[in-house]
Amino acid sequence: MIEIKKVVTNRQWQEFLHLPWKIYQNDPYWVPPSLEETDFLLNPKKNPFYKHAKRELFLAYKNGQVVGRIVSIIDENYNSYHQAKIGWFGFFETIPDLSVVKALLNTAKTWIKTQGMAQIYGPVNPSTNETCGILIDDFKDPPCVMMTYNPPYYPELLEQAGLKKIKDLLAYEISLPFRDGIMARLGKMAIRLQNRYPDVKIRPINIKNWDEELKRVQEVYNHAWSRNWGFVPMTDAEIHKMAERLKPLVIPELVWLAEVKTEPVGFLMFLPDYFQVLKHLNGSLSSLGWLKFLWYRRKITRIRAVTLGIKRQYQHTGIVPLFLFEAGKALRKFSYQRLEFSWLLEDNIPVIRMTEMIHAHLTKRYRIYGTKV
Repeated sequence: MIEIKKVVTNRQWQEFLHLPWKIYQNDPYWVPPSLEETDFLLNPKKNPFYKHAKRELFLAYKNGQVVGRIVSIIDENYNSYHQAKIGWFGFFETIPDLSVVKALLNTAKTWIKTQGMAQIYGPVNPSTNETCGILIDDFKDPPCVMMTYNPPYYPELLEQAGLKKIKDLLAYEISLPFRDGIMARLGKMAIRLQNRYPDVKIRPINIKNWDEELKRVQEVYNHAWSRNWGFVPMTDAEIHKMAERLKPLVIPELVWLAEVKTEPVGFLMFLPDYFQVLKHLNGSLSSLGWLKFLWYRRKITRIRAVTLGIKRQYQHTGIVPLFLFEAGKALRKFSYQRLEFSWLLEDNIPVIRMTEMIHAHLTKRYRIYGTKV
């Protein structure tokens, strides 16, 4: 018999946090999550997301043992922006047991329905501005930084439990450095852009002027992604907290702004795959963990293109190939071997074509599921 309990005690919270170590104990590709990061993401006192959202945590027990977990989430800003009644589920983990999955999802749906919602989507952890999606293929490669990973049985169980595909998110990869032929082609496209639009300039961010740069990034973000599926504007508090979390990880030479005179019009950020470091820390950044972090960060071989956005009125100008040309030059100064572009919406054809133009190949798909409640 499956018993579902709401997380209310500290013991239950610890069981919730540490369940992944049970699920993935024999999986060589799993990266133990940072316990501090998970605590932040779910803590209403720390995460400004909960100024406009709420959540409820649940655990599944079988024969007295914790065998699954789920979080039900309502994001009022998302529903207001999209004029929708959608609740979300996230932080989903389970043993390979359909009865556990059905019990968890039914509990999440019931809670969401009591909040006046009509549908449930997920997983998001806890929103589309964080990690999201179920990995549905390529389970023999560790996830890249800020991307999800799960056992191969998750997609089948979720579908057997009645969930349907809502949207696929794609990851593409290319070997580094960019081939000379690719750089030559991007260089020609960059020259054409600068001849047609001489006021367009690309520059690395100025880390010493972080607050001002952040305002420029936020302006681009709220324009460039505003019509994308799943988009929800980040509040000032959210974007400042996100920047605070990312600042120690950013390499300024690998983050660029595009400007037309003084107007920010585009943004591209590459982030080293710190999951290759987290793999060695077993979820904790203790004093010893920080020493390991400093040691293993020198051995990172992969980098991820985390964000690439252009304001709508400038998307036809060719700023993307100019970004990629500058990135290709900058990356030759580093020793990274692989570059992942993720995630791309499956129907974002222009960006997919540009990615394939530089000979990046599709490696992974992540799926957002949904159903009525």
